[in-house]
Amino acid sequence: MSRAPEPPAPDRAALALLSDCGSCFGLCCVALPFAKSADFAADKEAGRPCRNLQADFRCGVHGELRQRGYSGCTVFDCFGAGQKVSQVTFDGRDWRQAPGTAREMFEVFPVMRQLHELLWYLAEALALPDARPVHAGLRAALEKTERLTHGTAGELTALDVPAHRGEVNALLLRASELVRAKVPGKKKERRGADLMGARLKGAALRGANLRGACLIAADLQGADLRSADLIGADLRDADLRGADLTGTIFLTQAQLNAAKGDAATRLPDGLSRPAHW
Repeated sequence: MSRAPEPPAPDRAALALLSDCGSCFGLCCVALPFAKSADFAADKEAGRPCRNLQADFRCGVHGELRQRGYSGCTVFDCFGAGQKVSQVTFDGRDWRQAPGTAREMFEVFPVMRQLHELLWYLAEALALPDARPVHAGLRAALEKTERLTHGTAGELTALDVPAHRGEVNALLLRASELVRAKVPGKKKERRGADLMGARLKGAALRGANLRGACLIAADLQGADLRSADLIGADLRDADLRGADLTGTIFLTQAQLNAAKGDAATRLPDGLSRPAHW
């Protein structure tokens, strides 16, 4: 008996998961804190506008962020949460013209960002044929998460995000296991591993579980990362020159932007080679 055809995988653009800074009130430049470091040239507390934020909510040094010491800004992705909060949750009322909304808006933004990130991963998992056994659960989780993003500001700030993330992550992990089970040979289990600065040049990491691994400044030149699970892996300054990332699971553009690569780095479908490589 043939299986009934599934609905098509959800489109990320249709889910409004692609950042549209022109429709946002500069929320990532105000709501979030950052500390002076290699990623940021100055300290900024949460709720205080970055000194580079202009009156029109645009960045005054956008074209020179890396040169001015703000590389951390270039790798941040809100997954479309900024415009959702600005235009949907707060119905286009910006925090400058309606200062009474500021505190609540800044509290809602990180919650919305987490929900949109989950939607991003759920949409990817639903596009993985090998994860079909959990597609029904993934689709239900996506629909629930999407409903949550349309809640009121009060409902969003009261949401138990860790509990919801836990439910979704269990499904994403199962999808990952199903996909990686198709990869021949023994797969390395390095979930959450501290691999900062690790010498992994040419490493055989096909189908590896690298979820949440710290790979800051790791040497992954020429490594085989095909079908590896990289959800939440920290790839800041990781050397991906010549590495094969074909078919990696849950890799985001922000992770790639934080790493180093070259023309020989093989990328998964849907992601672009960063301009600074």
